[in-house]
Amino acid sequence: MTFKQRAVLILILLSMVVMTTWVAFGFNLGSMQVEPLVSQLKLGLDIEGGVVVVYEVVTEETGDDLKVLMEQTKLVLSQRINALGLTEPNIYIEGLDRIRIELPGVANAQEALKLIGTTAQLQFAQVKNGVGVKAGELYDPEKMDLIFNGEYVKNAKLSADQYNNPAVSLSLNSEGADMFRVATSESIGFTNGLPDRSNGQIAIILDGKIISAPSVGVVIADGNAQITGNFTAQEAQELALLIRGGALPAELEELQTSAIGPTLGRDALDSSLKAAAVGFTLVILFMVGYYRLPGLVASFSLVLYGAIIMMLMVSLHATLTLPGVAGIVLSLGMAVDANVIIFERIKEELKEGKTLKASLGHGFSKALRTITDSNITTLIAAVVLFNFGEGAIKGFAVTLMLGIVTSMFTAIIITKTILHQFSHSKFLTNTKLYGA
Repeated sequence: MTFKQRAVLILILLSMVVMTTWVAFGFNLGSMQVEPLVSQLKLGLDIEGGVVVVYEVVTEETGDDLKVLMEQTKLVLSQRINALGLTEPNIYIEGLDRIRIELPGVANAQEALKLIGTTAQLQFAQVKNGVGVKAGELYDPEKMDLIFNGEYVKNAKLSADQYNNPAVSLSLNSEGADMFRVATSESIGFTNGLPDRSNGQIAIILDGKIISAPSVGVVIADGNAQITGNFTAQEAQELALLIRGGALPAELEELQTSAIGPTLGRDALDSSLKAAAVGFTLVILFMVGYYRLPGLVASFSLVLYGAIIMMLMVSLHATLTLPGVAGIVLSLGMAVDANVIIFERIKEELKEGKTLKASLGHGFSKALRTITDSNITTLIAAVVLFNFGEGAIKGFAVTLMLGIVTSMFTAIIITKTILHQFSHSKFLTNTKLYGA
């Protein structure tokens, strides 16, 4: 084995150890403590417990108007729930006019339901001279005077300013336009007969929190204003949705509320993890006992597989549910199956009298077609489930897709690379070490 080959092998093994240690145990480097990555994993309602609420949006809108209204309502509810400090709520639009809200880990369900169920309150306020406010601050009556509520807003939509940058166009009804004209006139003020635009701001407030505080550039008399700034197109679109959502009196009718205790989910998760640990141990014993050195390498690859799955789920902010655990276990079985197919091909090549290097090369290439076909068909099924499923089915599909891609990477790339490095070592070329 050359120095370069030895370095590659050490780098791979060291990376595997670091990754699995980080995921399972974290690090303690002097004063810096890195928490285990698995502790950052979001747990679903069926594991952590919490509250499920299903609302029906009472409206006469249909078609595309209904879709826009549902997105507005969902966005406003998300803002409201996030303001409560609840961890990672799951909000879905079900069917045409229903919204399902899952609140994992909620301690005070009644207070959360009370705040969620009230209609959003949109307000416009004139910021007092000499005072500056910005988005994200809470409404402070000492700093600003209310102009009117969102009921005077006719529409708000994504537009472009004179430089073709994303902006939000706002239109008011006649009554709102009159009040806005007075407010913008007072906000600008005049110095030596010229408009003084140094301090004038109009704050837009949703549920007591400032979502935008544009400066007033001109007196707006016709009720048509444009909010400009350093918006991305998405930010401007979301601001328009929030303004329209606050102005739109979408009544929510509570259809279902249920509290789920964590005991059942925790027990089920503990049982699943115990079963997985026992099954994983038996698989390792079988792989090492039957396939010897390749089985040992495959066992390390399976550990790496688990670490990569956890890293992907945390980085994608995915939620682990019990169906998600089933998806991981299923893909783990497929990873073992892939290794078995590869190693059987290698044993056949060795029994035909081929060299170890040739057997490894032919074994992997012959098994690749079978493994790829099997995984692609399962991947297609997972994609279909993700696109047409809801809630727990999506969770199962996500972990299954991640598991399939990861299992192919660890079985074909990692295991193959390590075994090829071993084949260059004079101490690891005995075919008995490969089960032949």
